[in-house]
Amino acid sequence: MRPFDYTRAETVREAVAALVANPEAQLLAGGTNLVDLMKYEVAHPAAIIDINHLPLRQIEELADGSLRIGALVSNAAVAYDSRVKERYPLLASAILAGASPQLRNAATTGGNLLQRTRCYYFYDPSSPCNKREPGSGCSAIGGVNRIHAILGASDKCIAVHPSDMCVALAALAATVEVEGPEGRRYIPFAEFHRLPGDHPERDNTLAPGEMVLAVRLEGNHFVPHHSYLKLRDRLSFAFALVSVAAAMDIADGEIVDLRVALGGVAHMPWRDSLAEAEFAGAPPTEETFRKVAVRLLAGAKGQGGNDFKIPLAHRAIVRALSQAAAGTPQDQTVKAFQ
Repeated sequence: MRPFDYTRAETVREAVAALVANPEAQLLAGGTNLVDLMKYEVAHPAAIIDINHLPLRQIEELADGSLRIGALVSNAAVAYDSRVKERYPLLASAILAGASPQLRNAATTGGNLLQRTRCYYFYDPSSPCNKREPGSGCSAIGGVNRIHAILGASDKCIAVHPSDMCVALAALAATVEVEGPEGRRYIPFAEFHRLPGDHPERDNTLAPGEMVLAVRLEGNHFVPHHSYLKLRDRLSFAFALVSVAAAMDIADGEIVDLRVALGGVAHMPWRDSLAEAEFAGAPPTEETFRKVAVRLLAGAKGQGGNDFKIPLAHRAIVRALSQAAAGTPQDQTVKAFQ
């Protein structure tokens, strides 16, 4: 372990000031990702700012009816909160599909948004990786790339975002509340993460010195028709090869509002709101869902080892939407066979 400075922040203002004072500092919450990165010699923070004493562990009802989830609320606490289960079951289902009970008890909401890719080469300091060391190259291109991106990749990086929680938050169009040296601002979830482009070392759109305070969820009409489907190599404690967060508002036999977010396929949770809007008024049938899959996967490109992800994603989209339309989400299907 390399030496580093340690600071315990007692207020949000202290944490922001510490980040501004030392650009090489990193925040410590649950530590389920950062500690691993430090052990693997991938991350070398000059300073650790412990934010576990900040008042960010509450799930609050806001005056406008939305729900505010503090950055330090554990994944388990979110998944089992009665308000989340009743009003945002898609989010609860996605969280419970990820990691293990032990990790969900430690991992936090803010940390989930900020976790780094699980690319083999990113975790191997002996391999070139533009995300870890800009300009060094991408070993996954032409290498072992079974788990890598089929959408939104660049010639600099084909890594994928590993979160399940974030896929559901993308489908629910959450808002991320952040604080920085310039004050507080609110970032639409679709604008929080970024594609690799020429700067794959940057995972999100946070400005220097900013930190996540909370995630906000507005009301929705997706409770009767939702499903989170995660396809992976084993049933538990594995990252998604492809995941689908599907949600619909259906009235009079027609789709009023359609949401589909994909995980395991891009550098960020993948959602195309323009494509979704094209299916307003369409019947919630398998034929429609096949068209949705074709539309969402337009431009998908494999890298050799992950070519199978394209047809897999197509089938997963159709299945998840069919489950949502029928009101039989994947988590209920699994329970029925247990």
